[in-house]
Amino acid sequence: MVGSYGEMELEMQKHTLPIQTEFGLVRCARQIDAERIVEMAGKLAAHHGDTPTLTAHDLIRDISGENPSLYVLVAEADGELVGYVALCRLIRLQFGLRGIDMHHLFTEASFRGRGVGNSLVEASKIKANALSCGYMTVGTHPDNHKAQAFYEALGFERKDAHPPRFSIQIGA
Repeated sequence: MVGSYGEMELEMQKHTLPIQTEFGLVRCARQIDAERIVEMAGKLAAHHGDTPTLTAHDLIRDISGENPSLYVLVAEADGELVGYVALCRLIRLQFGLRGIDMHHLFTEASFRGRGVGNSLVEASKIKANALSCGYMTVGTHPDNHKAQAFYEALGFERKDAHPPRFSIQIGA
């Protein structure tokens, strides 16, 4: 029998990921993948008009340890990383319901239309299930109709509510 929650999660992962795909495989990111993931995250940031400040050190910090802040899955084709998805935990405390947010989904341009995005979403569902999550969310820019159609085609339901949200900077 497996002891801690972290060990149980690792045991469950063995039976769920990686998944084989037509283009290659989708697996959990490893520390050695950090530089390449940072490069892809930079491309996604540029697409949205953001200036990325993420470093490999930041990413390794956030995906490592017994209780990581972030789960990253990568799409690999012929030994090359061609996409990634970054997942953040959510909770609906009043319902005792765990969830996951698809914070980033990125596929290299040369691999778009080849099932990479679909496979990353499917692997995200597997990961969410392994983490005992009951729902997954994703947001898009209001004008990104292609992404909206992509998620709807995969079974995501559009949520029209836009409640106000607030934030405050903590620390440095």
